[in-house]
Parts: sequence; structure tokens; C-alpha cells
Amino acid sequence: MTQFSTDSQRRTDVCVLGGGIVGLAVALGLQRNGLSVTILDEGDIALRASRGNFGLVWVQGKGDTLPEYAAISRLSAKLWANHALRLKEATGIDIQLQQRGGLFLCLSEQELSQRHAMLTRMQKTAAGDYPFKTLDLQQLREFIPEAGPEVAGATWGPEDGHLNPLFYLRAMTEQFLQRGGTIDNSGKVSKIEPTDSGFTLSSDSGQWHGDQIVLAAGLGNRDLAPHVGLSAPLVPNRGQVLICERVKPFLNYPTGHVRQTNEGTLQLGDSKEDVGFDSGTTSDIIAKIAHRASQMFPLLRDVRLIRAWGALRVMTPDGYPLYEASQQYPGAYLVTCHSGVTLGALHEGPIADWIANDRTELPLEVFNAKRFTL
Repeated sequence: MTQFSTDSQRRTDVCVLGGGIVGLAVALGLQRNGLSVTILDEGDIALRASRGNFGLVWVQGKGDTLPEYAAISRLSAKLWANHALRLKEATGIDIQLQQRGGLFLCLSEQELSQRHAMLTRMQKTAAGDYPFKTLDLQQLREFIPEAGPEVAGATWGPEDGHLNPLFYLRAMTEQFLQRGGTIDNSGKVSKIEPTDSGFTLSSDSGQWHGDQIVLAAGLGNRDLAPHVGLSAPLVPNRGQVLICERVKPFLNYPTGHVRQTNEGTLQLGDSKEDVGFDSGTTSDIIAKIAHRASQMFPLLRDVRLIRAWGALRVMTPDGYPLYEASQQYPGAYLVTCHSGVTLGALHEGPIADWIANDRTELPLEVFNAKRFTL
């Protein structure tokens, strides 16, 4: 149940703007640090990537041009098992985390060769500490016998995994409320005013005052960041997702384009479309996703499509996250990324610790927005 305060100006240690996966993960970590936290959320009309994503905890290939991003993605993957366990112990909700490894299937020898070259470069940059394997079709079929003859091969990442993102969102919400957190989902924050003692935030429901604030509102951060001397040059990127009927379990590992849920349904996706704020679906993209999936796994040709949706990724110009503390208004922080599931354990852990204690050993200097103006 959402909890509200009735004071004319309600007060909290930290106001987190955004109640999706990113905001909730940070909020839980701040509570763990002993802070009172209020989440200000736009509500169900928000462009919520948390309800439309693929549910991957994915490492391989992330950070191919930025080693620090590869490092924090791998760190988050290592923290995930404990994060999921604590959520289950607190709420009884199993978010269905599996980290047995993941496969990226390639439909041509050229694609497979390019991917092998990219991961080899990443491995060299990491001084050899970057595990992966490149598999031909025969080797791939040792993992997934149903892989089709049009598949050239795959790359294997032992650190990859997946989970149920809706259960994850629900579990974090329940734990946050159990700990006494407040969620005010009555509308957008229209104004942020820095004061001598923190920040005053105005929305349709009135005002909140927080000693600190965290901007975790996804695409909404673009408009919010300038209020506190920060910049968030974000753009939407649409991904369409298809859900197929339940079939006999055959896919014991997530792939970059197809994954099977615990319930047996199949999730297909990974379109990347620059269409502004249109979160709809289109028949041409649905057809391309379905065709590619059936090339990878021919058994899908006779499987029925149940539903489809579109969701908007939160993208920076280079695709990497923004983690930045305001120099102009100390106490204001920006946290935004397009990999909220993969980085969830990082956000609940080291990122929340950074905000709570104003110090960190993470290489966050490479993730501030100044990189776009240099």
C-alpha cells in the first residue's frame, strides 16, 4: 500500500524521483544505510521501461568501448545472487534469477567473427580476465539442441543470466514499504528548488523537502537535471517485445534475442528504433523479430504469438550510464541508464552507498555528462 504524509511540506532524508527499477534499487540501498526515503513517481502514465524490458542480467559485450562500464556490469552480476536472496527473504517473492550463463546467437559467419573479435579485444583490455567462448553450431547444440541450421554459432558468457522483471519490481516495492518508505505517485515533479537545508520539490500533490535528492526518473531526467545544475542528454529508443504461448522447456539459457520464462512462455525481442516517444508496436518489426527467432529456433514456426508491446529505452548519446553528483548544489545526484536490470544490484549496493556517504571507489568520473561537451 502506498504511504502518504499529510504535512503541508512533507520532509524526508532523501527524495528519489522515479519509482521504476532504477529508483527502487537506489532507494532500498539508501534505506539500508539508515536513511528515510520517499519516492516521488509519476504513476501509471509514466513511460516505464521497468514494465517492458527483457529481464536480462547481461554482461558479455557491454562496455566494448568503455572498460569501466564492463567492470561495473560484471560487478553488478556478481552482487546479484545476494540481492535476489535478500528480496526473497524479506518478501517471499522469488524473482526467478538464473545465472547459468547466456548465449548470443549469430546468423552469419561474418557476424560471429565480428563478435568474437569484439570480445577478444575486451578480454585483452581486461588483461585476460574476461571469460567467454565462441561456439560453432555443433558446440552450440550441446547447450541448445534445438538451434536451427541457419545459425552460424554463438558466443557464450558464463556471467550472464535473466530474471522476471515484473516480480523484481514488485519485490522491491514491497521491501521498500516494509521498511517504512513512502511512495507518492500523484504526478510529475514540476519544480526543484535548492535551499540552505536541502531541496524543495513541488508536484500536483504539494511539496516535499529532502536533505538529498536522487534523479532516477528515466527519460524525465532530461527536464529535471537542469534544476540542480546537471545535464541529462537523454533520448528514447524503442524496443518491441513479443510473447509466445507456453511450450515445453527447451531454452535453459537466455539469449540476446529469445528467452524462455519459468512458466514456459517465450519472449522475443531486441529491436532498436529511433521513433521519438512512440511506444507502440508495428507489424513490420514484429515480423522481423518473429522471423529471426524462427531462424534461430525452427520449432517456433508453429508457436502462436500471444501479445506484443513496445517500450522506450533510456539512452545517452554513447549508450552508457550517467552517474553524477551536482557540484553546484551538493546533495543532488543523477542516476540513469538503459540497463536497469543488469545494474540493479550495483544500484542497491555501491551506488546507494556512494550517495549515502558521498564517497566511492567506483570509477564514476567517466560516467558524468561532461563527456558529451569535451
